[in-house]
Amino acid sequence: MLDPTSVAAISAVLGAVGSGMANEAGKWAWESTGGAVRRIVGREIPAPVAQDERDEVARMVHERIRSDPRLAASWTAFAARVRRAPVPAGAVRSDLPASIRFFTDRKEAMKRLQREASRRPDGRPRLALVHGPDGMGSSTLAVHFGAQPTRLFPDGQIYADLGGGGSGGARDTGTVLRALLRQLRVPDEEMPTGTDELGAFFRGRVADRRLLVVLDHAYSAGQVRPFLTPAPGVFTILVARTPFPGIDAVRVPVGPLSDRDAVRLLTDITDKSTVAAARATLPSLLQRCGGSPYALRAAAYQLSAPTLPPRHAGADGDPVRGAAEDNYRLLAPESARLYRLMALRAWPAFDAAAAAWTTGRDHEGTAELLDDLADRMLLERGTGDGRYHYRHGVRAHAEAAAIREDGIAACSAALHRTLSGYADLAASAAHQALPKSWRVPAPTGDRTGQRYEDEGSALGALLAELGNLVEAVRCAEESGDPDTAVRLCRALWPLQLKAGHHEILLPALRIGARLADAHDPASPDAGALHAQLAHTLTELKRWDEAETEARAAARAEESAGHKRGHASAVEFLGLLRLRQWRNEEAYACFDEADGILDTLGDQDEGTADLPRARALLERHRGRALRGSGQREEAREKLESALRYFRSSGDAYNSARTLTDLAGTWMDEEDTGAALPLIEAAITTLDGQKAEYQLRILRRMREGCGTE
Repeated sequence: MLDPTSVAAISAVLGAVGSGMANEAGKWAWESTGGAVRRIVGREIPAPVAQDERDEVARMVHERIRSDPRLAASWTAFAARVRRAPVPAGAVRSDLPASIRFFTDRKEAMKRLQREASRRPDGRPRLALVHGPDGMGSSTLAVHFGAQPTRLFPDGQIYADLGGGGSGGARDTGTVLRALLRQLRVPDEEMPTGTDELGAFFRGRVADRRLLVVLDHAYSAGQVRPFLTPAPGVFTILVARTPFPGIDAVRVPVGPLSDRDAVRLLTDITDKSTVAAARATLPSLLQRCGGSPYALRAAAYQLSAPTLPPRHAGADGDPVRGAAEDNYRLLAPESARLYRLMALRAWPAFDAAAAAWTTGRDHEGTAELLDDLADRMLLERGTGDGRYHYRHGVRAHAEAAAIREDGIAACSAALHRTLSGYADLAASAAHQALPKSWRVPAPTGDRTGQRYEDEGSALGALLAELGNLVEAVRCAEESGDPDTAVRLCRALWPLQLKAGHHEILLPALRIGARLADAHDPASPDAGALHAQLAHTLTELKRWDEAETEARAAARAEESAGHKRGHASAVEFLGLLRLRQWRNEEAYACFDEADGILDTLGDQDEGTADLPRARALLERHRGRALRGSGQREEAREKLESALRYFRSSGDAYNSARTLTDLAGTWMDEEDTGAALPLIEAAITTLDGQKAEYQLRILRRMREGCGTE
């Protein structure tokens, strides 16, 4: 068993706590660790980020405790309190997309996959690269293999679309890792914040499992490397359009079906009599489909047509675009227009509301048109949620048709309607998700939008549109519409504050801050967006960038004369300093922010929020004092903040402050004083769905000698 006071064990604790800052409890544990290090080393130590920095801090702690039994016992007890408990293994299940009913040929490909999945472990990752052009069925092959009854993967099958060939572009590595971990039933609050740490965490979670991992639409070795593991029970299937270098994988090519297999597939989809009756057109249809299973499925209903529809030159010999052209020519005008205009952007998953904005039609009629397009295989259905997306080649065909047939002006007008719709939805939902926050501008009177049942439902609406909102920000920038881009970004704040997803939001926030600087740098919008960007960068542990953005926010807010925003930006900088274990500087920032609040007049924005803002600053100062070892002064500040939170009915902040107070007593190893505060925090959090916070409190209670 590893000695808990060894350099390796101390470094492991620093790494484990540092990777667990995904929520308030994780941040509390990190700040507590900084205080413990300071008490032992005897001076303020900057928070480590990289492994070599953690090892250096661990050596400093080890030097002090190896000859002092009291300090050694104190560190051991502290480490036991903050170390995260292992997450129980998730339930056995499959998260693969649904397979298809009629699967033709591919016997040799299935055999190759089976051989790689079942070969004797030898230290190499079990890895296959399935590759084939769009529409040839490479993704279907991987999914169909995973759907077969097998004893190879008793711990389940998980799936992620890397986006290298689909709607919305390539997905961020951290985003995909989180999606896979959720399929393994790992709670978000247990996941590390940094992408590198997420990769190591994912590989650790699958190390002892017998599991299939399917990574669809891959495009490079660098993209997939964080997901690969030598774990003997894990089989990873990469799906790509073309093979790429840098990966030691079994290659499984997926080419066109032979005419014989193509006829067999058409027969399975229709029936023998239909195929027999189509003898005149069958050779031409087979030639047009080029052995593509997608094109054959899309063309199956044309077997009974006496002649095949003419094709536009844009099909260009590609079977997917050709099949799209064939079906497009048979659409009614309204369906054809919808098909064209929704393809102007790679919306990740749009619904009837978005399609209605784009076309200017009513919602109900649009839903019927979308359903018809999906039946004709011109759209792909989501997982029963009323959302759709395009296959890559089909969207390319539809977009080209829109430019050719609708013209630039009509396409621009359609995009403007879509952007306005998403901006109105986001502004309304964001305001309802955080109704008391001055950071979320209220929608104008004629654009209030849908009313949601509660704050959670409003946040859920934002989460459902997350990918589309990020794409809308990109679209607004490219369309020369900075006002809409900024409005969309301001509405992302509830997602940042309550839901995380920082890797997904980061590109949009960078765009928003850049546009605000370019068009109105000395404005509250510029200050707000730099502050939002600082928050996300802090959560991602990009601390140098976060400091730059926090200072930019403060400058913009001060130039705009927006005192509440200026104070908040300085507070952000103080919170960053707490995360960096720079407690004296943090305290100075909180004092500076409080001084700015003193200058607010009755007419200034945010005046009504002053009591709560001051209470939060008081709590933050208490945290900084605790980190500096000034525990009596810390308790005075924390108790002052607690009185306000309790009187205002703020249960969550009351519990957080009680936790801080308990921590000051546990720093002095006075468990008798800490225990009632811990019990009060647990009682206060009852019904708040703060399970991870409760786990920290229960471990603290156990550290007091109470089960």
